[in-house]
Amino acid sequence: MENLNNTHLKSIGYILWIFGFMGAHRFYYGKPVTGTIWFFTLGLCFIGWIVDLFLIPSMDREADFRFHMGNLSYTLAWILLAFLGLFGIHRFYMGKWVTGILYLVSGGIFGIGYLYDLWTLNDQISHINSGTKS
Repeated sequence: MENLNNTHLKSIGYILWIFGFMGAHRFYYGKPVTGTIWFFTLGLCFIGWIVDLFLIPSMDREADFRFHMGNLSYTLAWILLAFLGLFGIHRFYMGKWVTGILYLVSGGIFGIGYLYDLWTLNDQISHINSGTKS
């Protein structure tokens, strides 16, 4: 039975895989621990990075089952985080205006908030999409 809950896109996963030796695709698919390991070890000395080329379809399916679809797009939030995260644009998109303004004036609360969002963005969006407060 096919999962109709397409929260993450394989195409974005493969694009992020190009930077995967820094863990980008692993963060996108909700794997912050291994994303951090990939970041500090250059994708396990590039070997894990190459293996991940073949694991992206399964990571995509797992993320589609794990996270909830709703009004917010995971892909758009991740793009906003990746390119404008230090300015809090992804937080404005999620309706978190106070922290968005704090990120805007403090450079993502001096980068620490940005790192926090790398770890938790998927869960934050999932909570918002499911209607629970985070």
